[in-house]
Amino acid sequence: METRSQLKTHYWVRASPSDFGGTLPQPRSGHTAVNIGKSKIVVFGGLVDRKFLSDLFVYDIENKLWFQPECTGTGSDGQVGPRPRAFHIAVAIDCHMFIFGGRSGGKRLGDFWVLDTDIWQWSELTSFGDLPSPRDFAAASAIGNRKIVMYGGWDGKKWLSDVYVLDTISLEWMELSVSGVLPPPRCGHTATMVEKRLLVYGGRGGGGPIMGDLWALKGLIEDENESPGWTQLKLPGQAPAASCGHTVTSGGPNLLLFGGHATGGWLSRYDVYHNDCVVLDRVSVQWRRLPTNNDRPAARAYHSMTCIGSRYLLFGGFDGKSTYGDFWWLVPEEDPIAKRLTTSLPTVIPENKNASIANDSFISQDKEGQTEGSIFSELHRKLEVSVSLNHHKLIMDELEDREFAELASQVNGEKFPSNVQALRHHWKMSSPESIQLKELSPLLRDYQRLIIRHHLNKVDLKSQPVESGFPERETFRYYHIRNAMQLRIDDIPSLLAEYKELLSYVKEN
Repeated sequence: METRSQLKTHYWVRASPSDFGGTLPQPRSGHTAVNIGKSKIVVFGGLVDRKFLSDLFVYDIENKLWFQPECTGTGSDGQVGPRPRAFHIAVAIDCHMFIFGGRSGGKRLGDFWVLDTDIWQWSELTSFGDLPSPRDFAAASAIGNRKIVMYGGWDGKKWLSDVYVLDTISLEWMELSVSGVLPPPRCGHTATMVEKRLLVYGGRGGGGPIMGDLWALKGLIEDENESPGWTQLKLPGQAPAASCGHTVTSGGPNLLLFGGHATGGWLSRYDVYHNDCVVLDRVSVQWRRLPTNNDRPAARAYHSMTCIGSRYLLFGGFDGKSTYGDFWWLVPEEDPIAKRLTTSLPTVIPENKNASIANDSFISQDKEGQTEGSIFSELHRKLEVSVSLNHHKLIMDELEDREFAELASQVNGEKFPSNVQALRHHWKMSSPESIQLKELSPLLRDYQRLIIRHHLNKVDLKSQPVESGFPERETFRYYHIRNAMQLRIDDIPSLLAEYKELLSYVKEN
């Protein structure tokens, strides 16, 4: 049995002004960013404030310079390049970037362009064969250095599940006939060629659900003489959450999945956005959480993530309210960029911790603060999370917690000394399915209250911390959550289970 290797710890570092020269792209989402060899990254299009973009920005990797080339070219309507758009596909073949589809306003596009990045010339292409219908939110990948495969998308009326292969020399499209079991139609997914297979993950499917399935398509390599066919892959490990609008970036032996959004489920009518890093380890063939520092970029979707050597570069995206224009590096711990985080690097989220933990550092200014700081350092050690004094002060007492007090007053507490104990007993006896929406915020705060209060009760403020009563092996994954809106629907069972464990070995007031 193969032993999996240890994943390198990576660090998120917000890019500094000294990292780039030239004119940086403005904020956007739904854009594309492709690597042209190892020399440059080309960013095209996108959307900001309901405005669709057609601008082109290029990052010269060697000179660390952003610039906007003066492009030439003519389209069928006399324009120099493609019309403004977002949610299109862009694939690089050698020095050429191919663009297809997308959305401009309420219209789905079906035009086809190529940019020669050696002379910065756009050409609108007249293609042949089985022409794909206009669509947005499709996904595509290069097959070697000649062909492109595209899967799925949304045509304005239905989710699509068709597969097209483009020969970039003959400019002929061919719809691939695939027999057997097919993935559900979808859009907003990713499609990545790995060896001889196209891997498709996630997306939004027919009827609206956001999916977390992984599929592999064979039969794309002519020399292999395989019949095209789909296989659903159910890999071991810590699989990512169901998502749409995420990115999958190839780097070394791993595929890195970052960001995306999913439906809020019980918690909200709004979507929930992600900022965790999950890798598909191609060696051990399993999902693994990438160990990272706490200072993560804001959760987002429809961003871009490119690979520059051992570094990843994140740009842009949307979180349901704001469009981002920030740049972030994700680098291994030995990278010089990681050294910017000072000699004392932030707490690292280990690979086996399924949590996104806020990095709230604190510095004690007096003896009392130093004592409290040491208490929280001990709590940090016990729970294996990053804990801040600010967060502790935000967790109010039961009597000040109006939602908690109101909910407690509604519970039948005749058998208990107080409504508080009656409510805690109610939760102790509840199943995840029986928890109502109105209970989630009070439940989360009481969970955090029990962690803090009962740890502090076990600490001698005038001496060294003593045994807290918490099992050494236990990790409380939701202490860092500031608001129940940050929870995912699949967090509820584990949150309730951890809460019940707290009640089992913590003496109630």
